Amino acid sequence: MSDVIEVELEERKTLGKGVKHLRSHGKTPAVIHNHGQESLVVQGDSVNLLKIYRQAGKHHTIEVTTNGEKFTTLIKDAEFEPRKHTLTHLVFNAVAADQIVEAEISVEPKYDEGNEASPAERSGLIVLNNLESVTVEALPKDLPDVLYYNAEKLVEVGDHVLVSELIIPSGITVKDESNQPIATVFEPSAVAAANDAAGGTAEEEIPETEETAEGEEVAEEGENIEAKENSSDESK
Repeated sequence: MSDVIEVELEERKTLGKGVKHLRSHGKTPAVIHNHGQESLVVQGDSVNLLKIYRQAGKHHTIEVTTNGEKFTTLIKDAEFEPRKHTLTHLVFNAVAADQIVEAEISVEPKYDEGNEASPAERSGLIVLNNLESVTVEALPKDLPDVLYYNAEKLVEVGDHVLVSELIIPSGITVKDESNQPIATVFEPSAVAAANDAAGGTAEEEIPETEETAEGEEVAEEGENIEAKENSSDESK
């Protein structure tokens, strides 16, 4: 696990439709779920919170300070404005240092020194990723930033790496099926044929309408109700 990530958040008084005013002034609304106690409604600098989300993802603990209290947390959920991809809301889960938590960890290839691709890719074949991440259980202090697999095993068409072949540090339990493939080698022609058969993957951009804007307000109002009640979420 990498360096400690810390952030100080302010108590938030603005609720409901008023959060749009917060965002226009560079603030992002957030909630901290606190071990089944009443949730804490907070806010923070938008630029800083986006930076922290990109650094921590949903797997790295964040030390959050608010109103003089300090919480060890994991990001449970992050909401973005779909067109600009700006962060609009964060949900933190407070976790106990001695409690096993569940987190989503990215999966990446590991090459021998001096290599930047697998043997298959170096010979002109294509490696497709079947999994971008896996779910693990561990103590917060043991959560890794990434899990690696040995990509040097990918040499010929049909070669693959399974979840069971991930390089797992001590204290980590992977919850995904062990026989699930992570990456598989294909002929370029086979990939091209599959893409042609699929007819492309281009998606139309959905323009923002009055209904979608109202939907965001409804989501915020739902957050307000949740923040006033005891959180039913278990700490992860």
